[in-house]
Amino acid sequence: MLFPTTIAGSLPKPEWLAEPNKLWAPWKSSGDELLRAKRDATLLAVKVQEDAGVDIVTEGEQARQHFVHGFLEKVEGIDFAHKVEMGIRNDRYKAMVPQVVAPLRLKGRVHAFEAQAARAHTRNKLKFTLPGPMTIIDTISDSYYGDRVKMAFAFAELLNQEALALQADGVDVVQFDEPAFNVYMVEAADWGIKALERAAQGLTCTTAVHICYGYGINANTVWKETLGVEWRQYEQIFPAIDASPIQQVAIECRNSRVPLELLGLLKGKVVQAGVIDVASDVVETPEDVAATIEAVMKFVPKANIVATTNCGMAPMHRDIAEAKLRALGAGAKLARKRFA
Repeated sequence: MLFPTTIAGSLPKPEWLAEPNKLWAPWKSSGDELLRAKRDATLLAVKVQEDAGVDIVTEGEQARQHFVHGFLEKVEGIDFAHKVEMGIRNDRYKAMVPQVVAPLRLKGRVHAFEAQAARAHTRNKLKFTLPGPMTIIDTISDSYYGDRVKMAFAFAELLNQEALALQADGVDVVQFDEPAFNVYMVEAADWGIKALERAAQGLTCTTAVHICYGYGINANTVWKETLGVEWRQYEQIFPAIDASPIQQVAIECRNSRVPLELLGLLKGKVVQAGVIDVASDVVETPEDVAATIEAVMKFVPKANIVATTNCGMAPMHRDIAEAKLRALGAGAKLARKRFA
């Protein structure tokens, strides 16, 4: 099928699970009640995607407060009790983050609960997202390793353990989220992609990396205005990604200043083209989606295009997010009819 659809990963959480329209939103319950609420929200996220015509669904990241820290909570050697303020994405914004204080080890499975729940309740292909090693180390303070690269590879080994287990759970696509790649371009090409390859080592399912300019939050919107008329950061890292064994690359294309001709640097990859703008509450029409797909087709063979969202939708109003999902499904269907 041409132009299969998916989403970057996250969807808004229901009001009964967590405070809406907010990153790092506190949970509304605890203990067994919270576990049941997370499961219910996961199944709801899957159903909403199926009804909207999303072909490769995710669990919506309903069981984690944050796409990075949801993984870190299951890692030994991290002190959550004594958080420190740290600049993230080259000081784009500040956050209180935990510290690495000892050798890193997994406490056990990280995402088995939600992956298995989603797998048991959909016949669609299932994608699961994990934070990439470079993005993790840009979101946590180091009080042990004293070396960014060493710590990144330590996290890559843990990510690999969980990715292999997710594959055994029946996950069809494992996607690593690396928004740090377009902030630290030299480091990404030097060692970041090697760390990513370590995280994906041994996987036989589809592998993907998601690179983006971030959620539709104010800190990211303000930063984007400093990047000029064209965003060419990807030009420095796409050749290295293209040389890697990672199979798919997810990148924003809708209302983006990324020159689409840069996609031509990804000659050997399937491109997850973002056709839904998550930084705007304006709901795309199916025609908008089809038009973005058509623009991407000038630089990517149509058989290598997956239609997706620009980034996660966690902070978005649920009604807007769901309308955008319906536009995604309908727009891809229109593009299949038009460009088959």
